[in-house]
Amino acid sequence: MRRMSNTAPSSLPFMKMHGLGNDFVVVDARTHEIHLPQSLIRGIAGRQTGVGFDQLAVISKGSADAHLTFYNSDGSTSAACGNATRCIARHLMIEQSRDSLHLTTDRGDLFATDSGNGLTSVNMGQPQLEWQDIPLAEAMDTLSLPIEGSPVATGMGNPHCTFFVEDVATIDLATAGAALEYNPIYPERTNVQFAQIIGPDHIRMRVWERGVGITLASGSSSCATAVAAARRGLTGRSVRIDLDGGALQIDWRDDGVWMTGPTMHVADGTLTPEFIASFQ
Repeated sequence: MRRMSNTAPSSLPFMKMHGLGNDFVVVDARTHEIHLPQSLIRGIAGRQTGVGFDQLAVISKGSADAHLTFYNSDGSTSAACGNATRCIARHLMIEQSRDSLHLTTDRGDLFATDSGNGLTSVNMGQPQLEWQDIPLAEAMDTLSLPIEGSPVATGMGNPHCTFFVEDVATIDLATAGAALEYNPIYPERTNVQFAQIIGPDHIRMRVWERGVGITLASGSSSCATAVAAARRGLTGRSVRIDLDGGALQIDWRDDGVWMTGPTMHVADGTLTPEFIASFQ
């Protein structure tokens, strides 16, 4: 993660983006360091009193084309955010008139490409399948956790817990997600997915994101669910995942898990000095 100064900005330009309704505030720190206190991040996340976002992403210079740092709406950090990565990759490719990028994150190196027709693909890297890498609290079978419903554990730079159910519409996602996020099996908390197999290459899924809550879509959750379904033998390694906000195509290839879908750059704005000062 790039070291930032200890002084919060007096004003702050930002971009608002979303991928299938999974929405982001994006701050460009490539030309100057920016310090974002956790209180300010939570303030920006406010839907009624701030801008509102599922994740906030900071673009900074790195060893490759750019480095991305992610924060959840509760101010906690996340090593990976697939939809935000796709949105930012699209922005940078347009800015630089390129059709591919090499990005770095706390998850590692990610590669993005323009897939045509307004779609952007990102290789989210290889999934973590061993208990200590996800991580889990102790050694156990990651294909069948000792939790009611026998979910699958997967790491995609962040931890995931995937349940396969007959009908996702019947799940009380708010109650179940809130409880499962803090299950002691996951020492760093977890993202929670409920997935319904529609066919050998088609999944319907709903998501509770760690540090956020219910989201319309989640890229890393989609990757984790596709990997879990393939490991269980429920689908092949290439699947369409229908989320509340739209569809993503996930392909688990030899070089990693590729995610493809649309992005939207909604607006540009600037946080005022008055707003920023209220969180100092």
